[in-house]
Amino acid sequence: MDSARLPLALAATRDWNAHHLDVKSAFLNGELTEMGVCAAATWVRRCRRRRQDSTLVTLEFKKCASEHALYTRRSKEGILIVGVYVDDSIITGSEQQEIGRQGKHAIELCQSAYALKLLERAGLKGCNPTQVPMQEKPKLSKNSADEKVDATLYRSLIGGLRYLTHTRPDISFCGIWSCELGLAYPRRKKISDLHLIGFSDSDMGGDLDGRKSTSGMVFFLETCPISWQSQKQKIVALSTCEAEYIAGAAAACQGVWLRRLLEEITGQIVAAPILRIDNHSAIELAKNPVLHSHSKHNDIKFHFIRDCVEKRQVILEQVGTSQQLADVFTKPLGLRR
Repeated sequence: MDSARLPLALAATRDWNAHHLDVKSAFLNGELTEMGVCAAATWVRRCRRRRQDSTLVTLEFKKCASEHALYTRRSKEGILIVGVYVDDSIITGSEQQEIGRQGKHAIELCQSAYALKLLERAGLKGCNPTQVPMQEKPKLSKNSADEKVDATLYRSLIGGLRYLTHTRPDISFCGIWSCELGLAYPRRKKISDLHLIGFSDSDMGGDLDGRKSTSGMVFFLETCPISWQSQKQKIVALSTCEAEYIAGAAAACQGVWLRRLLEEITGQIVAAPILRIDNHSAIELAKNPVLHSHSKHNDIKFHFIRDCVEKRQVILEQVGTSQQLADVFTKPLGLRR
């Protein structure tokens, strides 16, 4: 979904027009080059993707090396960008005559109708609203004594919620939401430099069953959120510092990739992303090799952030807990937060 949000944020910062294209018959037409039954859906998607790729190449678009769902075409008139997500496409760029405007003051994304359908499917249509999405300190476990629910309906609702998080980053952790919120990418005067700002956070051992922590991250292009994630960590952290360090490493990977992708799309140099972490010890561990003895047991992949800091590929900044925007991806927050 980053392949759709990134062009929209880029369009807003550059005051470009943007147009959404929904290919209604995407899976009904196309040339299948493979036959089968068990993996028929996979083959259909693969063949459609190949057809789409060859068509865009024929139209002189170039596939981005950093993200295969993004295509660019440069000419004397400017640049045209196409972001593809399944059967949806976002078209933007500086070739204004080829793009329709979505809004006068902003590009807005909202799935209110879809959210209401999910509520109805869950039997919660007309339920009373609440001021916070989830109680502040609940501890959920697989070994719950609560009444069993329909497993098929539950998985269906979870799948729907996962799709809803494409425009609702605030429900990535809690999964409970208000229906009318969404994303807005305000139009502004042309900005010469592009700035990536990320936030990284973690809880500590929030999973009661495996005692694993949850990593959260969000990246902004200027003031526009373009990429976020809430995910349980793969290993058990031995301290808050270690949990934050692991989360920071994942965020550093995302920041480096986003920077490379932006440079490929725009053809200009993008400053190293700023990554804001609220744990001072984790920042020191990433900056100071002397503290290596405290993290010898960590998998080598988690030390990627240290390499990024040394090469100035990522700039770490301390941020207060009250300004840590990634907090919402790791734990339920109280009303004031």
